[in-house]
Amino acid sequence: MPLPDRLARLNRRLTNPVARTFAGRLPPFGLVVHRGRRSGRDYRTPILAFPDGEGFVIALTYGPDRDWVQNVRAPDGCTLIRRGREIPLVDPRIVGAAEGLPLLPGPVRFGMRRLGVTAFLRLRRNDGGPSPPRPS
Repeated sequence: MPLPDRLARLNRRLTNPVARTFAGRLPPFGLVVHRGRRSGRDYRTPILAFPDGEGFVIALTYGPDRDWVQNVRAPDGCTLIRRGREIPLVDPRIVGAAEGLPLLPGPVRFGMRRLGVTAFLRLRRNDGGPSPPRPS
């Protein structure tokens, strides 16, 4: 069950501006840079990103229907800023807890279970080669 909308609004107005000051430099905090599907505007969304071998996994604590998630899944894709480096990511997939939770570090996995997080976003590093076709 995703966290409540009012908490998301609070985070968007208070917590996210503060998090943007250090996200992207201090792991596991990162910034997902994505383009708005309707506005065309660039956004920087602070997240917790965990390496999974091929790319990164992000817990979708507010669920998979958030605008930033939909923007990342749009053809423009996204870039992750982590440790001060820009990492282009491709092939975004929403996965369930059975696939997403085991990819997280133990204490984080425990916390996500306690929060009831059941959706995760997996993204693959863009190695410079052609991207596989995106599922519809």
